[in-house]
Amino acid sequence: MGSEKLTRETLVERAVLLADAEGLEAVTVRRLAQELGVTPMALYWHVKNKEQLLNCLADHLLKEVTPEFDRGAPWNVRVRAMVEALIRLMRRHRFLPALFAMIGKGEVESFSRATETALGLLRQAGFSLQEGYLISTYLLHGAMTLVDQEPCVPPTVPPEEADEWRRQKRLALESLPADQYPCIIEYAQTLGEVDVEGYYALGLDLLLGGVETLAARR
Repeated sequence: MGSEKLTRETLVERAVLLADAEGLEAVTVRRLAQELGVTPMALYWHVKNKEQLLNCLADHLLKEVTPEFDRGAPWNVRVRAMVEALIRLMRRHRFLPALFAMIGKGEVESFSRATETALGLLRQAGFSLQEGYLISTYLLHGAMTLVDQEPCVPPTVPPEEADEWRRQKRLALESLPADQYPCIIEYAQTLGEVDVEGYYALGLDLLLGGVETLAARR
């Protein structure tokens, strides 16, 4: 690719692919220049350093978190749509929670837009702006934890060994003293392939249910 064809959008899209494949540590100006077949100086026309590169990466992705939704829908329906969009995004791009800790959130337009939208919706629910900001932070971190702790076979376990990994996990729980841990042992007997979609549906209900309950008390 010649530098005359390089755009910021092309640069960011390649950065997303690289982060998905190898993690954020692989996303450097030098590595991207190599991937795109240009000199590092060609990239500096678009991003001045890695910090700005990561901000651009976050801005590109987080546009999905403020979806087009029915403006007449209740506030909780629209907040749920935002959290659902965030979870879908993080499931596709597993590096995103780590990226949140590395960016200047005030410098990322799509993050600010999502925050503004959430604050407005939570104000409709009767929360103050201070409460709305805390709730928005809670929802963000709750969604991040849901994705980070997804109950699946560890990525280090080869697919052909997944069944054996689950079997060993079940046996370890079933070997606990029955008189002390009857519920855990009974639960272990139900272990199989995890219903991942059910896991996320329940987690989302727990996150939003707390906010809706607080709002109903207002």
